[in-house]
Amino acid sequence: MKLLTTAVLATAVLALAACQPKNSGRDGSSQLTAATLQVDFTWVGTEACSSDSPAFTIGGVPEGTTRLRFAMKDLDVPTYNHGGGTVGFSGSPDIPAGAFAYKGPCPPSGSHRYQWTVQALDAGGEIIGEGYATQAFPP
Repeated sequence: MKLLTTAVLATAVLALAACQPKNSGRDGSSQLTAATLQVDFTWVGTEACSSDSPAFTIGGVPEGTTRLRFAMKDLDVPTYNHGGGTVGFSGSPDIPAGAFAYKGPCPPSGSHRYQWTVQALDAGGEIIGEGYATQAFPP
């Protein structure tokens, strides 16, 4: 009976481990899924075609984060590379406007939807958290 209980318990542990979501690391190794960051930003004070980044508030930043990497994508013209930047993370959820330079929103006419991706990086440069926020510009 004890052997049967041990076998059932071992099977349950293996089944639960197999259900854990995995990401592939840069080196091809498996790792647990990165934490989900809460990302909020405002276009208030952002001029069209400006290279100064907007202000951000980032929540859910995992322990061990040393840097935050930002990248912006125009969802209406996804082939245009707006770039982004990387800033040191001091523990504050607030990243001020102008913290890094990039190719700012500059829709030729009307409004475009822009998505920011923010990644939390550890001291080794591994992604340990990621989040997204989307807003139209001009607001």
